[in-house]
Amino acid sequence: MLKIYNDLTRQKEAFKPIKKGKVGMYVCGPTIYDYGHLGHGMSAVVFDMIRRYLIYSGYKVIFVFNYTDIDDKMIDRANKEGVAVKALADKFTEIYDKDYELLGIMKPTYRPKATEFIKEMVELIKILEKKGFTYIIAGDGVYYNVSKFKGYGKLSHQNLEELKAGARVGVDLRKKHPEDFVLWKFKKSGEPSWKSPWGDGRPGWHIECSAMSNKLIGPTLDIHGGGQDLIFPHHEDEIAQSEAANEKQFANYWMHNGFLQINKEKMSKSLGNFFTIGEALKKWDSKVIRYLFLSIYYKAGINFSEESLDSARNSLEKIQNFYNELLFLDERRIYGKIDYKIADYRKKFRRAMDDDFNVAEALSVVFNLIEGFFKKKDNLNKKVLKNLIKFMGEFNSVFAVLKAKERIPKEILKLVELREKLREQKRWSEADKIRIEIQDLGYII
Repeated sequence: MLKIYNDLTRQKEAFKPIKKGKVGMYVCGPTIYDYGHLGHGMSAVVFDMIRRYLIYSGYKVIFVFNYTDIDDKMIDRANKEGVAVKALADKFTEIYDKDYELLGIMKPTYRPKATEFIKEMVELIKILEKKGFTYIIAGDGVYYNVSKFKGYGKLSHQNLEELKAGARVGVDLRKKHPEDFVLWKFKKSGEPSWKSPWGDGRPGWHIECSAMSNKLIGPTLDIHGGGQDLIFPHHEDEIAQSEAANEKQFANYWMHNGFLQINKEKMSKSLGNFFTIGEALKKWDSKVIRYLFLSIYYKAGINFSEESLDSARNSLEKIQNFYNELLFLDERRIYGKIDYKIADYRKKFRRAMDDDFNVAEALSVVFNLIEGFFKKKDNLNKKVLKNLIKFMGEFNSVFAVLKAKERIPKEILKLVELREKLREQKRWSEADKIRIEIQDLGYII
């Protein structure tokens, strides 16, 4: 049975979806005002793996991954470049989509943009207003009053008094509580705006995800995910407004991935260690990057360095070579008599992944399998070989790190067979000439 560490309760819990066999999963995506960086890539890869494993486990997954295409950063960047906010959003939507595709990330069931759900946001704010959770700051916007929501702070495990005492210098004194957040910002000159009962304006950041998830999945999500930096205030505020409006638990399981460091330091432009996804993909193999992101427990965070990439590359090559060897043996119909239970390895793999996606243990199962295989590879029976290929296909359906092996031309296979016959006859020099001929044709034995 799958167990997930729930950040809301701070413990592992057996996963029980709301509807049998179905999972509603919402993951917060980026604000698309600039090129995506490696941290965006890591988070997207982690939740792609989680989604893939749920599918592998037999669930039908509705996966929502949003783009925020209206906020202060979008407006500032558009003004700086002298373009419309929508034009900026369209440009970076295409770039993000391409980057995520190159990282092997499945297309989401829905990839909503905030500006496509303004009507739903307005309706949600109207419900909150009717229930007494909002107030207006003249000339500014409609705010959510966190003091009205009894459960505020339950995800980040903070209470209102502590938050008030630790409020930052410069907090707007017009707010009733320092953590009150804007639901609807009133229109300013030169900014995009939409009509609402409170006047023309645009939505605040937090209301976007609540409206989109409610519309596309429902009032309660099975899983809500994102980076650890989103726990507070973004996810805390989502809970406050969603549960106040719907009077239902917003998400049953909260999952957050760890941070990415570059050479054991926080990634930042000032340190000169900042990489966009596009820059990284030009410098390093996309499969190696993905494998590195998935080789460590998702909550632990990743250290991205030449050393960690080399280690990831070496490990991935072992798995890829193993898979290639399986296909090569099967293609040449080389079968033996030895049998052993692949099902045991599959069970161990599932057991590891069911333990809150323990990828380190799952990968160790694969490497143990590889070690055993190379001791017996010349004597595996046909059924075992077919099952090995099937299991590796299952592994790759979750990790998506293996490259498809091209079919070897018949003439190359004939040369390989000839070389082996020569070696059996101990005609070494002739066999070596065949090896060189095969190598000249672009294949290595």
